[in-house]
Amino acid sequence: MSESNSQEYISHHLHFLQVDLRDLSVVDSVKPNDQQAYQACLVNSDASNCIKTVSTQKCYLSDLGQGTCVGVLPEAKSSNIFNPYTVNLDSLGITVVLGILFLVLFRYASKRTKSGVPGKFQCFIEMIFCMVRDMVSGIFKRKSKLIAPLSLTVFAWIFLMNLMDLLPIDLLPETAKEIGIPFLRVVPSADVNITLSMAVAVFCLIFVFSFRNIGVKGFLKSITLHPFNHWAFIPVNFILEGVSLLSKPISLGLRLFGNMYAGEMIFILIALLPLWWIQWVLNVPWALFHILIVTLQAFIFMVLTIVYLSMASEDEE
Repeated sequence: MSESNSQEYISHHLHFLQVDLRDLSVVDSVKPNDQQAYQACLVNSDASNCIKTVSTQKCYLSDLGQGTCVGVLPEAKSSNIFNPYTVNLDSLGITVVLGILFLVLFRYASKRTKSGVPGKFQCFIEMIFCMVRDMVSGIFKRKSKLIAPLSLTVFAWIFLMNLMDLLPIDLLPETAKEIGIPFLRVVPSADVNITLSMAVAVFCLIFVFSFRNIGVKGFLKSITLHPFNHWAFIPVNFILEGVSLLSKPISLGLRLFGNMYAGEMIFILIALLPLWWIQWVLNVPWALFHILIVTLQAFIFMVLTIVYLSMASEDEE
């Protein structure tokens, strides 16, 4: 594979299905006005060149799945790192689907019984439940009806997101491309918007648990009279504790994103290797090792969530 084709392959797999909320158009995607001329051009050229020779218009959200939208990768110098008017439809959609799948699986396990003896799947779910319960009871010392269900949801949901990285790298993106969806990234946790959103949710819960358990006055004391318990050090304490508080969601979200992005990139690079048997030799051991990363990252996010909420619920003496 040539260098230009390799760059195009990587760029295509790292491109999100973005929708511009201002007009519901699909970012970096066009629709040929003359489909017959476009198909005829594809016989002797590739899609990027054919798009330049035929007239096109914007591809809109309603056009997805009709086989008419064609992705056009932007030049690096003209691409925007941040655009507040766009939403990553693939990450958001897959995240919602996996959340529904989590609810269905756990409800199915809780309802299914065979003569009072749990089945294998139910035993597996109970193992996860007991692991989370023991982790919460060992870290979180106060009584709370929210912390255990929250921790279980965080672990299972992130685990399912990470597990998408073990699917064949071209399976879903190429299938989507065939039906007219120009871009598709299937690992929601490799999207910094998803990981930071979950981290910000945990950050908001820190304030909720602090105000509920130690009160507003106790929270203010924790960020103004710690670590130096003297009124003269209030500005210094506020800066130190403020940086520590803000670093929690940032580190929580970026840690998960960085690990999953790196794992996804390695799968893409392996797919670029010239011989299929070399791909298999490298893919299989990396996939087996990646199972550990997938589980570990979900576990770390859950544990840090419990730790942060436990710290927020403790009085600073």
